[in-house]
Amino acid sequence: MREADNDEIDLRCPQIVADNAAMGLRLRGIFGRGGTEIGVARATQLKNRQKLSPSTVRRMVSYFARHKVDKNGRNSGNEQDPSAGYIAWLLWGGDEGRAWALGVKQKIGNAPDI
Repeated sequence: MREADNDEIDLRCPQIVADNAAMGLRLRGIFGRGGTEIGVARATQLKNRQKLSPSTVRRMVSYFARHKVDKNGRNSGNEQDPSAGYIAWLLWGGDEGRAWALGVKQKIGNAPDI
């Protein structure tokens, strides 16, 4: 992939992904669980709609592949008493974050960070 091609791909997440990350941060603050410091850092990037690097998008795809089982946990999706896995999932952008990261990864392939 040429550098010019990489500039044409929007590496800023959609608003819904930013909103999911913000909800994850809010729930983590309220309940004191869910996610790691890396997840919090990712949520902050997503919430602020920062331009991500190709390697960060690939890490998002890897996260979702490893943690999709968290969606089957007790209280996943329950905002009144959310599971730690649900909060962590939201920190990475939730279902929409997964879909967005997969789509971007497909476009960027193995593009290096610039």
